[in-house]
Amino acid sequence: MKKMKILLVEDDELASELIFEYLSDCGFMVEPVFTATDSVAKIKNEYFDIVLLDINLPDFDGYEVLKSIQKYSSLPIIVTSAYSDTQRKLLAFKYGASDYMTKPLDLEELEARIWLQLGKNSTIKMQNEKKIFEIKNNTIYFEQKQLDLTSIEFELLSLLIENQNSVMPREKLVGALSSISSHRSLDNHIKNIRKKIGDIGVKAKYLKTEYGVGYKLML
Repeated sequence: MKKMKILLVEDDELASELIFEYLSDCGFMVEPVFTATDSVAKIKNEYFDIVLLDINLPDFDGYEVLKSIQKYSSLPIIVTSAYSDTQRKLLAFKYGASDYMTKPLDLEELEARIWLQLGKNSTIKMQNEKKIFEIKNNTIYFEQKQLDLTSIEFELLSLLIENQNSVMPREKLVGALSSISSHRSLDNHIKNIRKKIGDIGVKAKYLKTEYGVGYKLML
């Protein structure tokens, strides 16, 4: 089972190191950055399961990062801030934050909130009160039927499900899946998944190609 990957955006190096060590010990892959500019670049070009975002950053504030993230991804974002006033919290939620924690952080609580957000993000949406895709016990079901997927196809489809209705650039998908080495290999795996869910030709309605960019799972 793959490790969940966290982008840690925190300009305080000591705080970043403490969070990094704690979450790494919890089994997460943690990638720290220290500026808003670096965080946006990472989100554009790499895959993450969740973002921990400090609001006070040296180049521009985290609210601008929140707005930028919404252009590229719908991944969950936990904002961390020294400010506890309601106005700042509401502003964070307005721009797409999934949760808000006031510093100093309780690291055990942070871990619990991360798992809560990851659980929400992996919950498969319902369409017309019917489950289209569902992940159970390392198995993916399509319209309540178990799919016979290779390990690579499982990881790829899981990523698309977790980021449903958002375009996943080819670079992000290739970067997130070490078993896929090229765009051509990625396209072949997508083709195989389409065959297995019968989503081909005029019947295709779930797995969409965003030409020149990547793929999107529509639910």
